[in-house]
Amino acid sequence: MCGIVGYIGKRKAYPILIKGLHRLEYRGYDSAGVALINEQGQLNIYKAKGKVAELEAYAADKDTGGTIGIAHTRWATHGEPNTVNAHPHYSESERLAIIHNGIIENYAVLKAGLQAEGYTFKSDTDTEVLVQLIEYTQLNRQADLKTAVQLALQQVVGAYAIAVLDKEHPDTLIAARKGSPLVVGIGEDEYFLASDATPIVEYTDKVIYIEDEEVVVLKSPIANHQSPIDITTINNVQKTPEIKRLELSLSQLEKGGYPHFMLKEIFEQPRTLADSMRGRVNVRQDNIALSGFIDNKDRFLNAKRIIITACGTSWHAGLIAMYAIEEFAQIPVEVEYSSEFRYRKPVINKDDVVIAISQSGETADTLAAIQLAKSKGAFIFSICNVVGASIPRLSDSGCYTHVGPEIGVASTKAFTAQVTALTMLALCIGREKGTISEEQYLRIVRELGQIPTKIERVLEQDRQIAQFAKIFTYAQNFIYLGRGYNYPVAMEGALKLKEISYIHAEGYPAAEMKHGPIALISQEMPVVVVAPHCGTYEKVVSNIQEIKARKGRVVAIVTEGDRVVSRIADYTIEVPDTEECLTPLLTVIPLQLLAYHIAVEKGCDVDQPRNLAKSVTVE
Repeated sequence: MCGIVGYIGKRKAYPILIKGLHRLEYRGYDSAGVALINEQGQLNIYKAKGKVAELEAYAADKDTGGTIGIAHTRWATHGEPNTVNAHPHYSESERLAIIHNGIIENYAVLKAGLQAEGYTFKSDTDTEVLVQLIEYTQLNRQADLKTAVQLALQQVVGAYAIAVLDKEHPDTLIAARKGSPLVVGIGEDEYFLASDATPIVEYTDKVIYIEDEEVVVLKSPIANHQSPIDITTINNVQKTPEIKRLELSLSQLEKGGYPHFMLKEIFEQPRTLADSMRGRVNVRQDNIALSGFIDNKDRFLNAKRIIITACGTSWHAGLIAMYAIEEFAQIPVEVEYSSEFRYRKPVINKDDVVIAISQSGETADTLAAIQLAKSKGAFIFSICNVVGASIPRLSDSGCYTHVGPEIGVASTKAFTAQVTALTMLALCIGREKGTISEEQYLRIVRELGQIPTKIERVLEQDRQIAQFAKIFTYAQNFIYLGRGYNYPVAMEGALKLKEISYIHAEGYPAAEMKHGPIALISQEMPVVVVAPHCGTYEKVVSNIQEIKARKGRVVAIVTEGDRVVSRIADYTIEVPDTEECLTPLLTVIPLQLLAYHIAVEKGCDVDQPRNLAKSVTVE
């Protein structure tokens, strides 16, 4: 969940590293640091608690010379967020420096062994243990740095993406990964290293994705090395690097005039959903073609069960998919939290299809869950946004959402794209199986094509939502209610509010309110009800009346032209009419805006909320 960036080449490294840290700050912002080898061969490390700006201020009057360096922005795992625990970490002799994303599970055992050899530790991190182990191996085995890294990593249990500098070799940068992402960018007489492609896109569109248990040695191209890139496994098996081309533009990483990335990404949804459907929903809007389904049709048609595994917002998208797949394809669906699924010894059969959902494609628990399912013979289908990420590479097939980078920690456009992709998959399976009528199929496909325009109409109410959001900054608790397809939307709305405003909120099926939550209803408890005019509308109206009878304050999401709920609720936000299975794509938009504006009114850091990171690459 930390951000790693490295550089070796002909330019001054420090500005590139700092800019890279800013691009990666959504991965962690507890502390930041940089290590540089200057022209005199000195290895300088500068660190600061807080955001990258704090590091910049601290290093402003320091020696930041050198054309090789590594940098890190941290989301704390072992050791509280402070300057001492910030990365990079020196080895005992201060010859080596390391940065690390991941968790070394057996660090305590390794640390005790090193302490017995006389090593001392300054931090509480597992990362410092690793750099000490590398140096100990280097000295004890009289090994070169690459071999020392390989041998040390053979002793490590856990996940890691690391980058190591050795001041005795100022023309060499070594990196390795297992379970945490790492990518190498290839420039002209220079190389870049990062946790993801966002810091690299400004300089090159050629990248190498490092695989698990691979060690990459980058030599300065301007030092006339014959093989400036060397990739082996930790067991020293030589690998041939495969160069990929990035599908990413610099403009996608900028705010584009919006005050926050989150608001920009909310307003991007009409375009991103159109992009997600492009080439899949034909121009006549009467057919859907998903290559990942077409190429593996029999696995879906013969599936006895579909298991969806995901975390957080992606799990909510999976719940919506459960409704759609069971309705249209008549296949039983189970939706599992990846973090629980991987540990509860699940029964998985060879005729099961497992759908993994992850915006980043690097979510550690989801990655482990599909590795487990794959070992049992299940067919793995992934829904991801980041091309070349670990989960799609491990999957048998899948579908990219193609919404571009999502920088705001609270997911918005990724959610609607996931729901769109999963709905298209459900329709494809149902049509092929004959479990959905042609009339209903065509009606939904045509309506799907209209969703981007209808989202634009919802976004026109942004100012209205911003105005009454001010009323709710006092609240300490919220309840969100929905039924059917919109029960997961209620949970997603509650999650958004929790993530960025720090107001406690819970999402419930509306009918379950009577089984406990109704005890919380009072004038001080706002209740958000997702109540489009479809399905169980009359039941939801009854639930709202029960709330109002107890003096609850109701914010209702209703269909345009609603006359019943609008008379009962205190505040209403209208969405256009659509097919019931597509309502989540519209009803979630006001909830995203509501959470955003409440957080802004409270003065919260919307894009980088406390204790959260965008890509959860550790357990």
